[in-house]
Amino acid sequence: MQQKIEPLNTDDTANLEAKRKWVRNHYDEAARFKYETLDGKLHLLDTILRNKWIAPTETLKLQCLGITYGDALAQKLGLEWVAVEDEKGRDPALTKAGTSVLVFPMTSISKRIERGEDIEMYEFFVAACSTIERGVRDLA
Repeated sequence: MQQKIEPLNTDDTANLEAKRKWVRNHYDEAARFKYETLDGKLHLLDTILRNKWIAPTETLKLQCLGITYGDALAQKLGLEWVAVEDEKGRDPALTKAGTSVLVFPMTSISKRIERGEDIEMYEFFVAACSTIERGVRDLA
């Protein structure tokens, strides 16, 4: 089966929002507005990872972090969420309109943490932005 790329459906959107909510709720209610900013997302991710609040075996929670990471990438680079379906299933991804660039942020944190790697969120984010921008330029 070839990759099928399409807009998010209702279930996809609900799944992403549930994952965002889990991360966003690490802020107390009065501070949740911070999640709307790029720095608020990155700071929250950095705090969770640095303090090791999630064990490497907690894949679903790590994937929640990946969705927030994807939201930060989308916010910084003007990417949009889509669904990609292939023989392995259906996953959320980010794309840049008018290009073939696809980014799968949901598992980018979990795979590294599960392998025992430490992530310095700000460096990780800057490196990803650079790679994605290069891909957009090369594939535009």
